[in-house]
Amino acid sequence: MNHNTPLSPLSPRPLRHLSEVRRRVMTTAQLKSHGVAPAEMSEQCRPGGPWQQILPGVFLLHPGPPTSEERLHAVLMYAARDRTTGVPAQPNAGEPHAAPGYAEAVITGLAALTLHGFSATPPLTALDTIDVLVPRMRRLRSTGCVRILRTAALPTPQQVTGLPVVPVPRALADAVAELTDAGAVRRLLTEAVRGGHCEPAAVVRELNQAKLLARPHVVDAVDSLLAEGRAIAEDRLYEMVREHGLPDPVWNVDLRLPGGPHLGGLDAYWPDQAVAVELDTRAPRQDEDALWSEYVRKREHLERLGITVVYITPRKLRDSVEQQAAVVRTALMAAADRDPAAYVVVLPR
Repeated sequence: MNHNTPLSPLSPRPLRHLSEVRRRVMTTAQLKSHGVAPAEMSEQCRPGGPWQQILPGVFLLHPGPPTSEERLHAVLMYAARDRTTGVPAQPNAGEPHAAPGYAEAVITGLAALTLHGFSATPPLTALDTIDVLVPRMRRLRSTGCVRILRTAALPTPQQVTGLPVVPVPRALADAVAELTDAGAVRRLLTEAVRGGHCEPAAVVRELNQAKLLARPHVVDAVDSLLAEGRAIAEDRLYEMVREHGLPDPVWNVDLRLPGGPHLGGLDAYWPDQAVAVELDTRAPRQDEDALWSEYVRKREHLERLGITVVYITPRKLRDSVEQQAAVVRTALMAAADRDPAAYVVVLPR
């Protein structure tokens, strides 16, 4: 028997309409839809037989260990709400799309990070368990290589090699929840930022929602993450000024009123035009509202003195740097039409 022939003499249709991996991994419901009776499934899975049941209701249609791809599909088949996913409802109903969905089941944790291309995570073959995120009300238990994680609302999955995978920030939070090694946590968070997978704020938001910021080794890793993220954002800001022909500002300065109070630090300042740029690197923690209020008070104070403040997020510097350069250029050009700003003292920060 090959993968394009019927599964049994009673099978109503062949398997050539399925992708290669879906011919090798099938659920009980899918096998029944191809005419395979439960007794025949048991016979095929006898010791030394050609099939094996690798998870409840999920069969591997060859002997020997499953490949990484087969394990991932088997895990999703086990966790999916509709275990007949990917099989047309009627014969000759047409080809299913190339990346069949798995209702209410998404890969997360270390497996998801590996699929996203992280090098700090183990290869899929080295993972004893694969984390799958499902809705909180699903009645499903962890078993075999499947670890079931629950959530009130499933994130919108990303398709990676045809598999539904959570976005990187959520995968990081689910992976970190299981890790006690501070070094491992720091390596994952650092790679997320250095590798351009996501911005620090998105990671901290997920860690905060998962109530992981009370763990000392996570807090230490987050502090390193934020420092790393700020350094990368500063480099991008320098590059924006250079590559887009903006006049050179003074970098990393503090402003003060003559003989008066400290007005705050700025990442870049053009004294002749009284235009300032500040990187908005706030991390969404418990004190986010208070920190944002401080940003607002600082901006309002500077603008009362005639200083234009442009806030730029690291994400905008990464994804729309040309647009951000245009915003700064417009502010510099508009300076000629404004009243002169109050005199301030510029000091190195």
